[in-house]
Amino acid sequence: MESWSAWVGREERRSDRLDRALAARWLATFDRPAQAGGPMPQGVHFCLCNPDAPTAALGNDGHPARDGTEASFLPPVPLPRRMWAASAIEFQAPIGIGAEIERVSRIASITPKSGKSGAMVFVEVVHETRADGALAVRETQTLVYREAASADGPLHPPPLGEGRFDAASGDAHRSVLPSEALLFRFSALTFNSHRIHYDLPYARDAERYRGLVVHGPLMASLLLQLATERQGTLSRFAFRAVSPAVAGELLHLALRQDESGIVLGAFAADGRQVVTAEASL
Repeated sequence: MESWSAWVGREERRSDRLDRALAARWLATFDRPAQAGGPMPQGVHFCLCNPDAPTAALGNDGHPARDGTEASFLPPVPLPRRMWAASAIEFQAPIGIGAEIERVSRIASITPKSGKSGAMVFVEVVHETRADGALAVRETQTLVYREAASADGPLHPPPLGEGRFDAASGDAHRSVLPSEALLFRFSALTFNSHRIHYDLPYARDAERYRGLVVHGPLMASLLLQLATERQGTLSRFAFRAVSPAVAGELLHLALRQDESGIVLGAFAADGRQVVTAEASL
């Protein structure tokens, strides 16, 4: 597969403002009480400085199209399916309502691989988000590009099995039903037009998902909220998507404390793990 070494080190700068209206929409999406000012909960950076490509510049999947021009931040990987696979986040300072935001993003690495599902390309992007000039969040995000799904391939994830999630296995537990409305609101907050989150025929027929797919950073946001409510402000949080979660099916969020720190996970109703995560104070 071709080399995209010319893209390594490429940077993109975006600016934003966490105004009261955006803060109110974020809080309402997660059923949290409104607040007039002060620091926002950790995870609000997911809805800041997001790509704003014109509608005419979107690809078939809803993501901004990629090409080989200087204007394309991400490399023109020809594999059509894109996923947000993982993130490692360092929280340096709070982000308050009214803060002026600047985010610098840099392509750190591009790694072709081959697995059971075929060719893949992993792209690591380092985002540094500043609020009123101070570094607030440093995040290393891993994107993965994959081959097209077979038209007659099985739907993922498989139907729910007979197993059950054991809520007693951790120190804290919360159940969430990710509705279509929640997915729509999170897509709107993050200006994410990936069709797997709102277009069921596309998600099922083109990418072979069993239903609408719950966003990885949406589940990460829910886990962050569980961790901060139970443990306090975090200095570090990392998550990895291991299996799709489907809208309309119960999602279990779990937390336990061990000698290595805070261990978190999101699980389907039958116990299948969909997200692994860890955090420290």
